[in-house]
Amino acid sequence: MNVMPIEKRGITTSRLVLGCMGFGGGWDQATYIKEDILKAEKAIDAALSNGITMFDHADIYTIGKAEKVFGEILKSRPELRKDIVLQSKCGIRFADDKNPGRYDFSKNYILDSVDGILKRLNTEYLDILLLHRPDPLMEPEEVAEAFETLKKTGKVNHFGVSNMSASQIQFLNAYCSEPMIVNQLNMSLKHIDWLEQGILVNQQEGTGVNFPDGTMEYCRLADVQIQAWAPLANGIYSGRTIENPSESELATIELVKKLALEKETSTEAIVLGWLMRHPAMIQPVIGTTNPERIQKCQDAIRQAELMTREEWYSLYTASRGARLP
Repeated sequence: MNVMPIEKRGITTSRLVLGCMGFGGGWDQATYIKEDILKAEKAIDAALSNGITMFDHADIYTIGKAEKVFGEILKSRPELRKDIVLQSKCGIRFADDKNPGRYDFSKNYILDSVDGILKRLNTEYLDILLLHRPDPLMEPEEVAEAFETLKKTGKVNHFGVSNMSASQIQFLNAYCSEPMIVNQLNMSLKHIDWLEQGILVNQQEGTGVNFPDGTMEYCRLADVQIQAWAPLANGIYSGRTIENPSESELATIELVKKLALEKETSTEAIVLGWLMRHPAMIQPVIGTTNPERIQKCQDAIRQAELMTREEWYSLYTASRGARLP
């Protein structure tokens, strides 16, 4: 197997990331409770016991409570900080009484957002800060100034993006002295446009594919770590009941079960292993808070190494619901 770009930079060897979007209770203004802290702590300990040392946040997750709950745990267990990698995102603003929901990459907003993130997480620095979604009104000079300030003050070590194309990353890199080292994208066995974009070159069917051309190739060439959000496809191939499944979903569910049985592993490990088998060294961000499910994900590393080309293509074609062109 190759080495992850993020590993080449000496940041982490963690092949999986625990996404913390489910920490802190509901997406409301209610105060988190002791049970929310205990639930998060169990998830963190399950991750650590399975070799997951990287944790993904965003300032909007459960309206800030996800970071606050994580910060409570770091406050009570400060020794954890040196053993983990913390990543968070900013740039999304909620609607309020006077304004619509919007994106904001202005210098002051980025700087204020990071101060809020650090306070909630009870840490002095972030290992990585991601810009959450593209802001059409972005002034790259402002982003560069904000990043330079954050780097010089020791508040952020590295920078990246989420949901961006190759050209958008190149545009930011042209202005920023610190390169974008992560791109987090929606990728899974269900959400396969990232593969279809390459397969359907010069095909009429490709006109319906929604993935930016050249993004996978650029990230590999530039050593940008590709992270996958929703890599388990919300559990549709690993046990979650869905209404009116399509033929391709049923076929993929059965194939995942078959492979898991043959390989004596979990369905989660097969689904993630398929994603991680790709030579881009994709780093899945798993969003579960269930310690048992976190444990089931760990074998994905081994399954990625064992998965044959034929097994990988069998899963791919089952998901797309048609033979390759």
